Amino acid sequence: MICATIEEFFAALPRFGAVAGLDLGTKTIGVAVSDTLRSVASPLSTIRREKFTLDAEKLLKIVAEREIAGIVLGLPMNMDGTEGPRCQSTRAFARNLEKLTPLPIGFWDERLSTVAAERAMLEADMSRKRRAEVIDHVAAGFILQGALDRLAHLRASNV
Repeated sequence: MICATIEEFFAALPRFGAVAGLDLGTKTIGVAVSDTLRSVASPLSTIRREKFTLDAEKLLKIVAEREIAGIVLGLPMNMDGTEGPRCQSTRAFARNLEKLTPLPIGFWDERLSTVAAERAMLEADMSRKRRAEVIDHVAAGFILQGALDRLAHLRASNV
């Protein structure tokens, strides 16, 4: 089920259960997961993209193993807030994934998530080679943490 807003996504989630965050690129998919209380996002892995069916199979394996309750996709908005071709590609991916899983699928504005991830890794004095290896799933972690923070705010206001 694709949720148009983070509020709809919140309403569709069970009370507890981990959430996965995805940073969709043209060559890779960064994956991050939360704890079951949805307070902390942890970068998990990067999937090399092949074709949708293989990519979805790998994702759904992670979803099953980690007992994921919902999926957040980073939405690569333009800096002026408009949606370009990358957003259309992300929404198409979500529509295809929706056919394979009953889990709620939400979107989170991912503007500058890769920049933030890169900055954090530079501050940690990570080598260029290591940064290249982990940038996608670290960016997924930033995307997911942003969504988790919003979900926590919604939970607090609905108590």
